[in-house]
Amino acid sequence: MSEADLRRLRWRCRRGMLENDLVLARFLDRHGGTLDAEQLAQLNALLELGDNELWDVLSGRQECAEARLAPMVRMLRES
Repeated sequence: MSEADLRRLRWRCRRGMLENDLVLARFLDRHGGTLDAEQLAQLNALLELGDNELWDVLSGRQECAEARLAPMVRMLRES
């Protein structure tokens, strides 16, 4: 992923909830440059969720409805 792509992704990860922002920023700091195409697709799918739903998934209050996103949810929770 190029620096420009990473900057665009970082901008897309900016959310309306500080909690989401913190998790996503920390995740991108650690893993942003090493994401493969499948991981990027999973992250983009999660970013389609609303802020409250995304926080519920990231905080573990609810499991993601799509099982294919579980690996990315795990990575985000571990970040």
